[in-house]
Amino acid sequence: MEWKVVVDTACDFREIPNKAENVAYERVPFSLQIEDKVFVDNLDLDIDKMMDEMYASSEPARSACPSPEAYLSAYRGAENVIVLTLTGGMSGSYNSAVIAEKMLKEENYNVNIHIINTLSAGGQNDLFLLKINELIKEGLSFEEVVAAMTKYQENSKLIFVLEKVDNLVKNGRLNKLAAALVGLLNMRMVGEASSEGTLHLLHKVRGEKKAVSTVVDEMIKAGYKGGRAVITHRNNTNICEKIEEKLKEKFTNVEFIAVPTSGICSFYGEEGGMLLGYEI
Repeated sequence: MEWKVVVDTACDFREIPNKAENVAYERVPFSLQIEDKVFVDNLDLDIDKMMDEMYASSEPARSACPSPEAYLSAYRGAENVIVLTLTGGMSGSYNSAVIAEKMLKEENYNVNIHIINTLSAGGQNDLFLLKINELIKEGLSFEEVVAAMTKYQENSKLIFVLEKVDNLVKNGRLNKLAAALVGLLNMRMVGEASSEGTLHLLHKVRGEKKAVSTVVDEMIKAGYKGGRAVITHRNNTNICEKIEEKLKEKFTNVEFIAVPTSGICSFYGEEGGMLLGYEI
């Protein structure tokens, strides 16, 4: 097998759409602990049950990143390996991937491997996954794929809308003061992934209609001119449809892809949350 694309489960695609023939896809799962129960973020995870357990508990729920050994196992068996991890600003997944790279090189010095700290999650990571697959399909060399992805990362962004932030606050991922109004008075939090890969609050808005218009306005302000956008959502097809409709009113060349969130993105995005990656 010539290529492997290895991701942690901050990528929401269960399979790569229209996957290149010479590519294997490996997902390395996060683990999610709610009191004494551990949920592994694999294809068999019952996300609805996990979320019910999380909201029923008064205790902070925890996430655990993949181990270096889990990454190493996923890396083996290909000449060229491209890796996508959840932002290093919120997780140790990137560090685990780097440790596993050193272990792999001790086994096979000739393997080509490149690890991308996405500085993001959800829709932007899925955007990267699609692009990597397309570049490989074009027949580019390993070095050409890496160079193209470095440029592509610089020309994409993530914007998110959260309707609930209980878990982010419990786990210290979000300031309590910044989150105080979310969940009250029909408020939503609209934010983006910062250049350091942390959550950056842009607006607190009231109601879905305002959230949709704010998202589209922020995308355009950041440089979106149409093109590909990948939105991942936790039980919120309504906001996906409304954002798509509004974008297509403004641009004729929109490629809009909606995907349900994985376990880890559901865990932090929470009910009604969405994470939208887009090209600029």
